[in-house]
Amino acid sequence: MKMLIETLKSSPVIKRGDYHYFVHPISDGIPLVDPHILREVATCIIEVCDFEDVDKIVTAEAMGIPLATTLSLYTDIPYVIMRKRRYNLKGEIPVYQETGYSKGNLYLNGIKKGDKVLIVDDVISTGGTMVAMIKALEKAGAEIKGIVCVIERGKGREEVKEKTGYDVKTLVKVDVVDGKVVIL
Repeated sequence: MKMLIETLKSSPVIKRGDYHYFVHPISDGIPLVDPHILREVATCIIEVCDFEDVDKIVTAEAMGIPLATTLSLYTDIPYVIMRKRRYNLKGEIPVYQETGYSKGNLYLNGIKKGDKVLIVDDVISTGGTMVAMIKALEKAGAEIKGIVCVIERGKGREEVKEKTGYDVKTLVKVDVVDGKVVIL
C-alpha cells in the first residue's frame, strides 16, 4: 500500500461547507487515476477479503466503479453499480443516503434474492452511503458476505456496525489535520 499511502499524504484538501474534503484519485478520479494504484488497491482488497463464496461485487456510483471493475477483472466476478438516478426497471430498489456533504437516493438493480455479495467502496467517513447500500441489499434478499472500503475517515465504520451489525474492513485510516491528510 506504499503508493496509496504516499498519494494520500500529498492529497489537496478543500472545504465543502464545514467538511474538510481530501481530493485523491481513488476517491475522486482526479487529478489522475494511475493504473498502478488501482492494481495495488485491488491486490490489497483481494488479500483481505474472501471472494470464494461471492456471486457479485456491489459498489456505489461513482468512485466505486473503477475499484469494482478492477476487482471484477481479477476475480471474474460480475459487479453491480448502485446508481444515483432512477431507471424504473422491474425490481429496482430506491434507498436514501446522506453523507457528510450530500444527500439523495441510490437505486439498486441487478440483485436477486439469495445473491452472495461483496460490497466495495472507495471511502467510508459518515457511513451514510454504506448503511443505505446495506438496507437496499437486505431488501433485495442478498446475502452480504463482506464489506470493504479502501479509505476510512471518521466514525463511519462504527456507525455501520451500530446501525446494521456489519463489520467494514478498510485498507487505510486517515484524518485531515491542519489542512493535511494524515495516516492514522
